Amino acid sequence: MSIPSGAPAVVSRVPEAVHRRRWAILGVLMFSLLIVVLDNSILNVAVKTIASPSPTGLGATQSELEWAINSYTLVFAGLLFTAGLLGDRLGRKKVLLFGIVLFGIGSALAAMSGSPGELITWRALMGFGAAFVMPATLAVLMNVFEREEQPKAIGIWAGSVGLGIAIGPITGGLLLEHFWWGSIFLVNVPVVIVALVAMVVLVPDSKDPKPGRLDPVGVILSIIGLVLLVYGIIRGGELADFTAGSVLLPVIGGLAVLVVFVLHEKRSSSPAIDISYFRKPAFSAAVAAIALVFFALMGVTFFSAFYMQSVRGWSALQSGLLILPLAVAQMLFAPRARLVVDRFGARAVCTVGMLMVAVGLAAFTLFDASTPVWLMCLVFFVQGTGMAHVMPPVTVAVMQALPREKAGSGSAVNNTFRQVGGALGIAVLGSVLSTVYRGDIEGHLGALPAGARDAAGESIEATLGVAEKMGPAGTPLVAAAHDAFMSAMHVTALGSALVALLGAIVVALFLPGRTPAPQAPARDEETVPAGAER
Repeated sequence: MSIPSGAPAVVSRVPEAVHRRRWAILGVLMFSLLIVVLDNSILNVAVKTIASPSPTGLGATQSELEWAINSYTLVFAGLLFTAGLLGDRLGRKKVLLFGIVLFGIGSALAAMSGSPGELITWRALMGFGAAFVMPATLAVLMNVFEREEQPKAIGIWAGSVGLGIAIGPITGGLLLEHFWWGSIFLVNVPVVIVALVAMVVLVPDSKDPKPGRLDPVGVILSIIGLVLLVYGIIRGGELADFTAGSVLLPVIGGLAVLVVFVLHEKRSSSPAIDISYFRKPAFSAAVAAIALVFFALMGVTFFSAFYMQSVRGWSALQSGLLILPLAVAQMLFAPRARLVVDRFGARAVCTVGMLMVAVGLAAFTLFDASTPVWLMCLVFFVQGTGMAHVMPPVTVAVMQALPREKAGSGSAVNNTFRQVGGALGIAVLGSVLSTVYRGDIEGHLGALPAGARDAAGESIEATLGVAEKMGPAGTPLVAAAHDAFMSAMHVTALGSALVALLGAIVVALFLPGRTPAPQAPARDEETVPAGAER
């Protein structure tokens, strides 16, 4: 069809058939994302059960619990570069389907684990599958929505994280009350099946017309560096000594490998991550904010489960219900964050959001064994509101800094920093928690045999397990364990708040302020010269 002479025409970047069903596609993408988020939030309320001796749980130690989480997140983060590039190269729908199938298989195997080691292994397989799911959902979103609608879609996408946070703990609590611990993984299988069917029917495929080559050297370097670094930090928590050789060697080695990784990426003709993106202050500030907020929050999520279940004595279901205010706040405010950004600018909105997160985390230093439930709910709501005004704007900043054709790579960067921040948060803050707890409880373990003393001092669950075997004589030890844990939690929460405060400073300094509203048409369009064919 010819365009009349003298009248420039416009062509949408998104095919009309795809544009018409974009909201249905977003629903499918949210459902796929829900699988990944649901699994992690369920696991957070199940850590106490998994730490219990067989047959109730697997008798996992504090370190094994951390690795059950970190094996997933480290494999996930390490493979996100490759997953994003494969999506851009082979097709995002293809890698999304592959990732979901692999995630479902890993979930079924994790449910049947007979030891903590098996659980860690199958959790790593789930992380492998998830690495192909999360970046693909965001990359597909960027290719089915026009630019002016992307902030709204990303806000809804981020709000689905809140939905997962809400459903996960409640679902996990219900399953743990009626079934064995493995049911928290087995529940993923029917969700995977439904997601697969919906994806085949609705989601279009897309890819980069000019993809680059893969960078296996870069991927391997990133995996080795992260594993060494986090292993050293976890080991430091186990030993309550961060100066030991078995701690310093992997930490220094991990940092050295990560430096080599950055140098390799700068020189590579087809890097897994284009380092030049980080020359843009807004881009660097956005990914730093993502890492810092998840560093702070993942560590708190880890210890709050023990606070609510081990100290307060609540069930997994009751603990899950207490997370509901955080999830409700995210679902309520994340889709609307773009409206606040339009009015006040990303810098102001994200700075206030990070400060709210910091305040919520600092409030944990005031919690004790009798803190009212309503106050806890208020704190969680403040945290969720803060996150809802941080994650959508910084995700938009990351994704819109890159060409649409590189959406897979951009999504990989976004999610890598999110997962690495979370993994390091669990490792660092978990180590701080373990170190402070061990230091406080050691003085109360003198009556125990030498062999049992070390095991009893590793975590509050280990101490309570020994106290239970002692019968009435163990009552003073229970009180001492509660006091030691509260002291350790306060120190860890303060550290988390300081990290969130650092994030507020970063976004305040480097994110862009309010920008004038662009005079754009209703859809992201390109001018076609007069006389050209459409």
